[in-house]
Amino acid sequence: MDDASIIELFRERNEQAIAEMKRKYDKLCCYVAGNILSQREDIDECVNSAYYEIWNNIPPDDPNDFRSYLCRIVRNIAINRLKYNSAEKRNPQFTVPIDEIAEIIPSDDDKSVSDDVLADAFSRFLRSQDERHRNVFIRRYWFGDSLSQIAELYGMKEKTVATYLFRTRKKLKAFLQKEGYDYE
Repeated sequence: MDDASIIELFRERNEQAIAEMKRKYDKLCCYVAGNILSQREDIDECVNSAYYEIWNNIPPDDPNDFRSYLCRIVRNIAINRLKYNSAEKRNPQFTVPIDEIAEIIPSDDDKSVSDDVLADAFSRFLRSQDERHRNVFIRRYWFGDSLSQIAELYGMKEKTVATYLFRTRKKLKAFLQKEGYDYE
């Protein structure tokens, strides 16, 4: 079943929408959550929470790209769960990618930049990059893959992946400053 049909089932409040979404995207959702969380119970709970949130949000939400919409919700719930699980201790497994990019994005305290506007700027920047740089960046900062996983996936050395990421972050920072996001 295609995404438009799944969204239509949600609009009709047909419970079959959840079954179809789960059939099509469960492995992807578990993968996204699994790159952030380590325990199977947390991953399952995160994915189920995402399904529940989507059930409650469509309608009124009307996502253009259902797959990205779903992954974003799973990822955000997983990150919140990780923060909860490691409230007193830092888990270097996922905080490293977040720390790497933290200097580029505005803090949560900065309400002058909406998430949608910033996301659009990120998307425009990534579309301007060549496919390999874009994919390496997304694997690291969206899916949370380690440098070694990315290197293996693209047949590169870890040091090359690190260099790609460093240069792409530098370009992104310059792009955002050019777009008016100068918040240092």
